[in-house]
Amino acid sequence: MAVPMPSKRRSLVVQTSMDAYTPPDTSSGSEDEGSVQGDSQGTPTSSQGSINMEHWISQAIHGSTTSTTSSSSTQSGGSGAAHRLADVMAQTHIENHSAPPDVTTYTSEHSIQIERPQGSTTSRTAPKYGNAELMETGDGVPVSSRVSAKIQQLVNTLKRPKRPPLREFFVDDFEELLEVQQPDPNQPKPEGAQMLAMRGEQLGVVTNWPPSLEAALQRWGTISPKAPCLTTMDTNGKPLYILTYGKLWTRSMKVAYNILHKLGTKQEPMVRPGDRVALVFPNNDPAASMVAFYGCLLAEVVPVPIEVPLTRKDAGSQQIGFLLGSCGVTVALTSDACHKGLPKSPTGEIPQFKGWPKLLWFVTESKHLSKPPRDWFPHIKDANNDTAYIEYKTCKDGSVLGVTVTRIALLTHCQALTQACGYTEAETIVNVLDFKKDVGLWHGILTSVMNMMHVISIPYSLMKVNPLSWIQKVCQYKAKVACVKSRDMHWALVAHRDQRDINLSSLRMLIVADGANPWSISSCDAFLNVFQSKGLRQEVICPCASSPEALTVAIRRPTDDSNQPPGRGVLSMHGLTYGVIRVDSEEKLSVLTVQDVGLVMPGAIMCSVKPDGIPQLCRTDEIGELCVCAIATGTSYYGLSGMTKNTFEVFPVTSSGAPVSEYPFVRTGLLGFVGPGGLVFVVGKMDGLMVVSGRRHNADDIVATALAVEPMKFVYRGRIAVFSVTVLHDERIVIVAEQRPDSTEEDSFQWMSRVLQAIDSIHQVGVYCLALVPANTLPKTPLGGIHLSETKQLFLEGSLHPCNVLMCPHTCVTNLPKPRQKQPEIGPASVMVGNLVSGKRIAQASGRDLGQIEDNDQARKFLFLSEVLQWRAQTTPDHVLYTLLNCRGTIANSLTCVQLHKRAEKIAVMLMERGRLQDGDHVALVYPPGIDLIAAFYGCLYAGCVPITVRPPHPQNIATTLPTVKMIVEVSRSACLMTTQLICKLLRSREAAAAVDVRAWPPILDTDDLPKKRPAQIYKPSNPDTLAYLDFSVSTTGMLAGVKMCHAATSAFCRSIKLQCELYPSREVAICLDPYCGLGFVLWCLCSVYSGHQSILIPPSELETNPALWLLAVSQYKVRDTFCSYSVMELCTKGLGSQTESLKARGLDLSRVRTCVVVAEERPRIALTQSFSKLFKDLGLHPRAVSTSFGCRVNLAICLQGTSGPDPTTVYVDMRALRHDRVRLVERGSPHSLPLMESGKILPGVRIIIANPETKGPLGDSHLGEIWVHSAHNASGYFTIYGDESLQSDHFSSRLSFGDTQTIWARTGYLGFLRRTELTDANGERHDALYVVGALDEAMELRGMRYHPIDIETSVIRAHKSVTECAVFTWTNLLVVVVELDGSEQEALDLVPLVTNVVLEEHYLVVGVVVVVDIGVIPINSRGEKQRMHLRDGFLADQLDPIYVAYNM
Repeated sequence: MAVPMPSKRRSLVVQTSMDAYTPPDTSSGSEDEGSVQGDSQGTPTSSQGSINMEHWISQAIHGSTTSTTSSSSTQSGGSGAAHRLADVMAQTHIENHSAPPDVTTYTSEHSIQIERPQGSTTSRTAPKYGNAELMETGDGVPVSSRVSAKIQQLVNTLKRPKRPPLREFFVDDFEELLEVQQPDPNQPKPEGAQMLAMRGEQLGVVTNWPPSLEAALQRWGTISPKAPCLTTMDTNGKPLYILTYGKLWTRSMKVAYNILHKLGTKQEPMVRPGDRVALVFPNNDPAASMVAFYGCLLAEVVPVPIEVPLTRKDAGSQQIGFLLGSCGVTVALTSDACHKGLPKSPTGEIPQFKGWPKLLWFVTESKHLSKPPRDWFPHIKDANNDTAYIEYKTCKDGSVLGVTVTRIALLTHCQALTQACGYTEAETIVNVLDFKKDVGLWHGILTSVMNMMHVISIPYSLMKVNPLSWIQKVCQYKAKVACVKSRDMHWALVAHRDQRDINLSSLRMLIVADGANPWSISSCDAFLNVFQSKGLRQEVICPCASSPEALTVAIRRPTDDSNQPPGRGVLSMHGLTYGVIRVDSEEKLSVLTVQDVGLVMPGAIMCSVKPDGIPQLCRTDEIGELCVCAIATGTSYYGLSGMTKNTFEVFPVTSSGAPVSEYPFVRTGLLGFVGPGGLVFVVGKMDGLMVVSGRRHNADDIVATALAVEPMKFVYRGRIAVFSVTVLHDERIVIVAEQRPDSTEEDSFQWMSRVLQAIDSIHQVGVYCLALVPANTLPKTPLGGIHLSETKQLFLEGSLHPCNVLMCPHTCVTNLPKPRQKQPEIGPASVMVGNLVSGKRIAQASGRDLGQIEDNDQARKFLFLSEVLQWRAQTTPDHVLYTLLNCRGTIANSLTCVQLHKRAEKIAVMLMERGRLQDGDHVALVYPPGIDLIAAFYGCLYAGCVPITVRPPHPQNIATTLPTVKMIVEVSRSACLMTTQLICKLLRSREAAAAVDVRAWPPILDTDDLPKKRPAQIYKPSNPDTLAYLDFSVSTTGMLAGVKMCHAATSAFCRSIKLQCELYPSREVAICLDPYCGLGFVLWCLCSVYSGHQSILIPPSELETNPALWLLAVSQYKVRDTFCSYSVMELCTKGLGSQTESLKARGLDLSRVRTCVVVAEERPRIALTQSFSKLFKDLGLHPRAVSTSFGCRVNLAICLQGTSGPDPTTVYVDMRALRHDRVRLVERGSPHSLPLMESGKILPGVRIIIANPETKGPLGDSHLGEIWVHSAHNASGYFTIYGDESLQSDHFSSRLSFGDTQTIWARTGYLGFLRRTELTDANGERHDALYVVGALDEAMELRGMRYHPIDIETSVIRAHKSVTECAVFTWTNLLVVVVELDGSEQEALDLVPLVTNVVLEEHYLVVGVVVVVDIGVIPINSRGEKQRMHLRDGFLADQLDPIYVAYNM
């Protein structure tokens, strides 16, 4: 029993009104108000009963033993209700002390709906005065006093969970309810009376009908052995073989004997009566198949006819294998030719097909079989309830079920068909259908034998060559009956060229097997139109409806009366989508014309029931699923009792709930109604039903509409598939069609847009995705149709390879959450109390205090780094500070303290003499990562100049990299440029001249040959607040920003890192990152001089030739601390993934690594750090060693995992809440959860607060806001040419709007939150963790919500295996998704629907444009960050050279 709880069910969570927030301790509402009847089905109980029920439930919930009011209705409903209540209790976890639920409706259907708005209850007051103040306490003990009642009320109030804050402050839109489609008030509703079950005519018992089908075979085989039973055709239309009844009888016996006695041993036969065996015969060999089928019937073995597996990867073959396995099939009967044609392994054995059980292949040709002994005779019984055969059926989802048909059902079905079709002995019937199943089997193999008819079997291969062949055979054999599908009539019409000799007057019955399809009527009409002049009579055309479960459901009877026109109905398509029959006029486009499929079968009862829910009879003007009660139906799905019960054991009920019959009905899977005169009409199949926004559409109808769109010949051979996929809680329609080989792009798009319009105007429904694939590429069923579930599977897994795709999510997806309206912020007065913000601790945290740490830090004595270097050169001259490795891992260069000092002196001389620079001049250092860069930096400090490190241009890519160099040199106002001889040449080369104006460079000094002399004196700054260096960096949004670092900040920075990482002269640190800005530059150039430790420098570019270089160096030098960038970590993860074993063999050992820090200015990339940790765990890397740092422009390092303190923690937040700028912590693995890892520990001397970026007010713990930082090593401002610092001045000097308004903070521009953890810091305090969510200027505002690109990108990368990288940006309110494709270009279009689906499902956004590009197109900077704005500019300037751009309509 389902108990809908408001927090679970979307349908029930309505916006509760204000009074739901009434404080719970005022009892509102008297007893009677609780008994308002809901709008419920069934008959409501009296209001008295309802009151008592509510009362009784609340008693039960409170565990009360005393009943205050008891009435008979409560007692009688008691026991059943008690069980149901136990279920309620189990599901709702209502604890003993919580408020009683509001049981608003209690109906005879026992659907107890409990609505429980958070924290509000409908308190009941006990009946007054009559019971002398009898009150129930919380634990159900009655007390009789007013005072105790008040106290009790207070206790109850205190026990209740805290109410959420008042409505004005807070709108709880966590649930982000998707729009629920409101039903159309004008939608048509069924108005007719309840239908009556229809009975077919009595099944007449004819005296000479055989007692079983085998008995019939025996009879004809012995009485008329020469009578022809089956004639097979070759591909030229010549008779290949005539199987007589005598041959069928003797060969079937032979097969039966051999199956039972010649497989396995005498003691252990492989097949016993009742076992299942597979029949595997090709479609052009009905004779062999028929012999095997009857052989099985005679041996009392159950045949399972299936298709011939052509390759190991046939569409749907795996599911067929599953069916065989579940039926316990071990033997497959097949023909000689088929056995030879099966795929073989090199040893000549037939391989086991994917998903198939191990089979013994047994060839049934007579020459291979032993003759049965004279005294052996098959056991022929009367038809009974044993299974006769199993027919396979492919479901909507592609799974294959076996429908079991008993011997009595088989016989009765043959009798019913004989009666309905008026079959007589020795009639000739032409069969074009598949003889293994369905109508082809029932008429062409079974009923024909019962009546000793002659079947002319036309193989599909002949039909392909000559579509008129079946008509020619009807003429040639003067056949009375033909079994065809509407497509056979259609192709015959197309091929017909007014042949003279056609005469169809012999036909008394043309059975149209798919008469239930919407397009069969037009085929029938057109066929009659053309062939009426050739003797075809209108009353001969007999459509029938059938299903694997119910066998023949209805068939039009052949009559001699040509005056009786067939039934047809013109129905409103709009009405049908609501399941209602409304007759319309044929002039309209939006109508469905259906023909009747005749009457109910003899001996059967039919009714139609509502397609979902309990099987209630439909009204007369309502569409339902047709159900049949008869002996002649299937009895079960083999081995699946649950599904069998649902389908084969249905008891339809009337509106009053009374069963229609004591016998079970079988669901046919067909949707339709019984019209006037008992004519059955079918309008669709349950399998093809698509419910879009509450309206039902039939896949076949949509196929018919698409095929009717001009040019009609556009779809190759009418091969089109329509199915629905579920995206964002609703079904969406997908159409896949094969286009003709000669169609152009222009044709394709014209046709696609016409189809969309046609379906919109006729069906009033949007198509979510329309895909075109090349001719002959969709997976086929054995008879050449489209394998629908396989096509859907290919679409969903992205391996359909369409050549054109048109998606229209904007028009289809109407249930997105409403765009968010920002709530007004809370004013300061109401929230600030001491260090609390609205009941929460203020989110503030700090690293250790720099002043209080006692350490033997000699370098503290010096204010300036240049002084520290001089001191080290005097005290420890030969101590190595820097070691540079080359790509082979050998030392390329190293520097001791004194060497660095001396080189710096020479460079200072060069700057002053050759460069003629004054102190304070800016110098651009354009060096590759290495030792020259470090020496040049200190040379500048010695000369009093301000260095700016610049990444040199890339020699292979001068055109794009040189302009950035030029820009930094200009913006930084560099008076001179220092570099190596090599780069000096590059800057003046011809390629450089093509990219920039080389004459505009400032003077260029090359430091390869330095002067020999020392400077007269080394510059000492007058003031620690003067500029030490400028740090320039291009942000991911494409902004070039340089920040000013003064001497005091630089020294404080180094000291902070020294303390956090415990760096001493005896330590070694490996550094593999770019040394041009941020923390990377500081670690590469400054820290070793300050702390005295040895830095092992590994240029990241060297990893391109040797990916293992960094890790080998870490292992070789036994390094405990190492720093890298994300791009380095990614290179190692991708490049060394398969080499861990060989690295282990080379002695790579990472067990000594204590900290491995990724230097970053973004949210930690958990997936990457985790896969790195997992990958190298086998090489000794401790998973706790890997962490990330966080810095930004205003403060180059805020957090950095040090040596002491707890490990970085990870929390999971709700992504939907995050879009609303709220943090909601959830459990790992819960839906919409996003893992966030803390960005290392806050550095010593750093204070952090979280502030609202708009109001600048402080925020509480675990609230999302902008991270503000106060620290001695904050940068002192942006360095800009124009001095226009007013714009950004508040980035470096902001104050809170309330609370602590004195402290000056720098705004990082990043959103994040602080959370106090249960862990303890090194100083014994509780540890505060900082979680970075993302940069404010990167976030995208869409539908009023804030999205971080990385979240959408992560989803997209997961969507398909070929997506290697993704970047998103907005363009005029459209979301543009760029994906890099690692695969063949034909996969490009597979990505479009998958990308659209995943972004809708996970982010509730409609993708506007999907751009598929080659690998490497998305620009990535040296820190491994995507440069989305550069990408956007490239997209808008049409420079990406994309593989495909899809504009979603």
